[in-house]
Amino acid sequence: MPTESEEIRKSASKRATFASIIVNILLSIGQISLGFLGNSQALIADGVHTLSDLSTDTIVLYAIWHGSKEADDDHPYGHGRIETAATVFLGLLLSLVGVGIAINAALRLTEPEQMLTPAPITLVMAVITILSKEGLYRYTIKIADRVKSNILRANAWHHRSDAISSIVVLIGIGGSLLGLPYFDALAAIGLGTMIIRMGMLLSWKALQELIDTALDQEEVKAIRQTITNIDGVVDLHMLRTRLMGGRALVDVHLQVDGNISVSEGHQISENVRSQVIEKFESVNDVLVHIDPENDETSKVNIDLPLRKDMSEQINQAIAGITGSYTAEKITLHYLSGSVNIDLIFPTIPGSTDEQRRSMAKKIVDALQKNPNIGNIEIFFHCLH
Repeated sequence: MPTESEEIRKSASKRATFASIIVNILLSIGQISLGFLGNSQALIADGVHTLSDLSTDTIVLYAIWHGSKEADDDHPYGHGRIETAATVFLGLLLSLVGVGIAINAALRLTEPEQMLTPAPITLVMAVITILSKEGLYRYTIKIADRVKSNILRANAWHHRSDAISSIVVLIGIGGSLLGLPYFDALAAIGLGTMIIRMGMLLSWKALQELIDTALDQEEVKAIRQTITNIDGVVDLHMLRTRLMGGRALVDVHLQVDGNISVSEGHQISENVRSQVIEKFESVNDVLVHIDPENDETSKVNIDLPLRKDMSEQINQAIAGITGSYTAEKITLHYLSGSVNIDLIFPTIPGSTDEQRRSMAKKIVDALQKNPNIGNIEIFFHCLH
């Protein structure tokens, strides 16, 4: 099931996108209508541009909706990369918009006869457009920063580029009314260059996420410090992070005392997971691998036999001792290239401490002949 924070993130992102859709519909109607009535080709073009933004909003809405779906058999890590892929596309689209603005402005410089003199009323629509688009930018970027959504951040900058584009329209209309038609074209070329740069930066950042780029080193260092401060953690290695849909996944190998129980090691790992997720808002999940010793540089235990074979070897060695009996419990510790063994035997009624010590010594002598076996601990149940 989606977490509460993911539901909040999805709800806030949808709210920002629906606000953008409504504003873009109203603006495009006003821009195109007043453009025709006020004889402003620039305002009509800006209205068509605003209409094209609706397709962008649709892409964003699709990415938010599908990117927040639960993990399934085909996408076990969730659908967050849909948002990332859409951000790449949106950034490229933003760059193409910038190219179009710059080329169109350059063409207008070569064909001054196409520059019409608009009516003053078109200035009012241009101002309304600028204020609306800047308002959308501020509203969307605030939500994007709060929920850490790159696609919302990309769409916010799309709004900002639209606002700047409308400033160019305003300058063009004003310049035309003042007899300076070239103002529009020159400003548009500079605007187009800036929009191209912003679009490429957004796409590049999203591409970095697609190839599993890590969190910045300062945040990784803080995560490392948090983990090492948790009780039971001896050391850590192979701390890896990667971004997915604006959130981070963390993998880490924890070194704990090699003689603790499996359940205690699991308890430590769960503590690590919960504290990292709680303290770092960017982290969505943590995968913890428990190590009884540092295996980063050496895999000395890899060829040691597993429990079934070790138990057979132990029981065969014990069976060869006169008067011996099978251990109730065998605990194996794979450490430093050998298997340390804890054996628990029931106490035979009437047996003395001396007899138990003698039996333990015989068992140790027999087991030490096995090259895979290291330290041996033998325990007898106490009688009550």
